[in-house]
Amino acid sequence: MKNKLKILIALSMFVSISSKAQETIKLYEGKAPGSEDWTQKEAQMYSDLFKTEVVYNVTDPSLLVYQVPKGVKNTGTAIVIAPGGGFQSLSINREGKELATILSKKGITAFVLKYRLNKTETNDPAREMMDKLKDRAAFEKNSLATIQLAAKDGKTAVNYVRNNASKYGIDTKKVGIIGFSAGSTVAMETVLDNTLEQLPDFVANIYGGPRAELLNIKMPEKKIPMFICAASDDQLKLAPRSIQMYNKWLEADQSVELHMYSKGGHGFGTGKQNLPVDSWENHFEEWLKLQGFLN
Repeated sequence: MKNKLKILIALSMFVSISSKAQETIKLYEGKAPGSEDWTQKEAQMYSDLFKTEVVYNVTDPSLLVYQVPKGVKNTGTAIVIAPGGGFQSLSINREGKELATILSKKGITAFVLKYRLNKTETNDPAREMMDKLKDRAAFEKNSLATIQLAAKDGKTAVNYVRNNASKYGIDTKKVGIIGFSAGSTVAMETVLDNTLEQLPDFVANIYGGPRAELLNIKMPEKKIPMFICAASDDQLKLAPRSIQMYNKWLEADQSVELHMYSKGGHGFGTGKQNLPVDSWENHFEEWLKLQGFLN
């Protein structure tokens, strides 16, 4: 029994160590432009509602860097990971750090993005967001200014990775972004509302609900392959938006792959439910390899 306990402790320590970022990079010098007067303090807590750790009241955007471990071949690919949380919080582990650890061990340099969020007025950002979503139209309208700042953070993050490619052994033509839920809005903004020279090289949209206006924006001339994953039983009813974005890419003769699971709900991330949706990460890795980003 004692030996088993020692093994469990060792494993928990390994997970803790392996999921720790090697470096934290501030995206802006001084206060972030557009939110200079924000006074809320960034905090982190375990959400009983989301069953995972969340970060909230982000005012100072940053990147958590997960470099390719020693002994693993560096593919030259880099990815910015934008966690979700309804622009009220960030599901920092299940939609950020855990995926970053997995991908870094595959030879991809991963950067978890902590982008700006709506101010949390309570001590429970997840429940506060769910209350606000009872009037989704009002919530999206009231969040628009924050979404625009978060989108700016996403673009700045991609630019940082390219500008510092030599530092991390990154190929400047192999820089992508993946977003979960609200984070997918950040990711899609970097593709559909950006200058040509700042566009990422690939994008992944995981159970996202990008604002409707993005569907009407003209596709970029650059070919940007996209991976999409969602579940039909999404509690927030966002599955149709994944289909719409898939059709947009398809109609533009752009490379796109869609995985729509019957069950999985919203916010599954790297969590496990003993369902087929648990294998989405494997399909994502296969897609990266097919596109030439995981060779």
